[in-house]
Amino acid sequence: MGHLIRKNRDKLILTAGVLVIWWSLTTFLHGASKSEFVSLQRHMNSEVTSSRHVQGSSFDWSRVSFRYPPGSMTVIPMGNPSHTLPAIQAEFSSEGSLAMNLRERRRRKVKDTFTNDWGAYRKYAWMKDALKPLSMGYQDQFSGWAATLVDSLDSLWIMGLREEFDEAVDAVAGIDFGKSTSGRVNTFETNIRYLGGLMAAYDLSKRPVLLTKAVELGNLLYGAFNTENRMPVDFIDFDAAKRGEGLVVEGSVVSASPGTISLEFTRLSQLTGDPKYYDAISHVMDVFYEGQNKTQLPGLWPMMVSMSRQDVISGNQFTLAGCADSLYEYLPKTYALLGGHELKYEVMSIGFMEAAKKLLFRPMIPGGEDILMPSSGWVDENGRVYLDEETEHLACFLGGVYALGGKLFNRGEYVDIGSKLTLGCVYGYQSFPNGMMPERVNMVACKTMDGCKWDTQHFDEEKRKRPEYKEHLPLGFTTAKDPRYILRPETIESVFIMYRVTGSPKWQDLGWEMFTAIENGTKTELGTHAAVEDVTRASKPLPQSDYMESFWLAETLKYFYLLFSPPDIISLNEYVFNTEAHPFSRS
Repeated sequence: MGHLIRKNRDKLILTAGVLVIWWSLTTFLHGASKSEFVSLQRHMNSEVTSSRHVQGSSFDWSRVSFRYPPGSMTVIPMGNPSHTLPAIQAEFSSEGSLAMNLRERRRRKVKDTFTNDWGAYRKYAWMKDALKPLSMGYQDQFSGWAATLVDSLDSLWIMGLREEFDEAVDAVAGIDFGKSTSGRVNTFETNIRYLGGLMAAYDLSKRPVLLTKAVELGNLLYGAFNTENRMPVDFIDFDAAKRGEGLVVEGSVVSASPGTISLEFTRLSQLTGDPKYYDAISHVMDVFYEGQNKTQLPGLWPMMVSMSRQDVISGNQFTLAGCADSLYEYLPKTYALLGGHELKYEVMSIGFMEAAKKLLFRPMIPGGEDILMPSSGWVDENGRVYLDEETEHLACFLGGVYALGGKLFNRGEYVDIGSKLTLGCVYGYQSFPNGMMPERVNMVACKTMDGCKWDTQHFDEEKRKRPEYKEHLPLGFTTAKDPRYILRPETIESVFIMYRVTGSPKWQDLGWEMFTAIENGTKTELGTHAAVEDVTRASKPLPQSDYMESFWLAETLKYFYLLFSPPDIISLNEYVFNTEAHPFSRS
């Protein structure tokens, strides 16, 4: 039987290949559209793989009897079908041959880097969570469900690596979500990397196996809501979840954790027609919606929240970076995914972007460039906001989100803020000797957004207040508390979005400068790429860590690749990216 399946599949592949070649010639001779060619290619690829066997997980999560079942379902709002959102992408004019050749050379270089590191993962860490690029070993830290493989699926598809994609899809078909290498499953990471990766790859390729596995995993994650108040747990007790006996919601979690499920669960309900996923997350977002203007910094939520008490109000610590980042990121993105038919996401989006201005500052720097940096801060008993003037690389997503919000809500001011924030993070790259920005830095804030002249005496006074200050730091930086670069994507993410929103080629040039620095600075002796322990010093070789995060292939290199791709490839008018750079179709 297996022989017959392979034989029939070979015939289909041959037929598909002939048709694709024929269509390519037709395209060349008669000018048929690229979209028609891509459509045929996807159709034939889907036909080739539609008969692949899906190995069901050893446990059926859909059959768990919940101790705390949901009540009446909240369905996805549909609204007026004639309602359309504003275009996000700029209208691009046709490029000349010189510009096209330069762009394609850059794109090929990014692809070469990706295929090299994917090849290393395939050879040394296949079906494991992450590659160890120095020792060529592997590490399982996300339940052992091949995180890098699942996370990279849509990158393989977007880069046209069809054989590698087919092989990876075959491997995905055998992942067992009924077993875990850990007794506790991280809801946040499993949602953004695994569920997001499966659904995006399905949206792009229409391979049925991917949706089947996404539903399996979605049902596992749905178990996180089997709690007394129907709020999700941060970590799923794997065995208890199987028994359906009910889970206990943690007393305090970072706000990003419960706030970063809306996009994936909304898309899963859209794909399956099952409202339970959207229903589950809608109640969580109602809690955030109702508390948004009751916090000590109205419009923003505190860094830590309690889902057990449904308290998103208490606390005076606020941040736009790690612990809260993707909560804010998902507000305009979920609004877009829902076609603008759920107005609470518009209200929350504008509310957060207005309030977040209080956590932005213009740094005092020698050249006086007009840039902005995101900060964290706290609020005193009189409501006064104090900034710590610290920027995390994780906060560099914010420029892109302001740009998206500016287009979605017709607010040009937000696009301008997004541009200055993105340039601020790019400045962070350009300032350090290896062209890479550290994880965490401090700078000196100007008193107003209008800027300030460089003042050496004032800088000296401020740096003396920072025990972490080192004399070798570039002027303008009072600390690099965490000097690492761990292959993070947030800055290139914003650069990519700014390019697609404005159409200005300056963003491509800035991105290429970043890519060259990262590619050179993180390359190992074995040709792979690894996190760097300290990017603040010029000494070579740079100290490296034996670890390659899955987001290097899933996010960082994907955003670089798309920056140098034709703008109709994964258009922002047609797709919305989750926080792990997985594109979900908006149609």
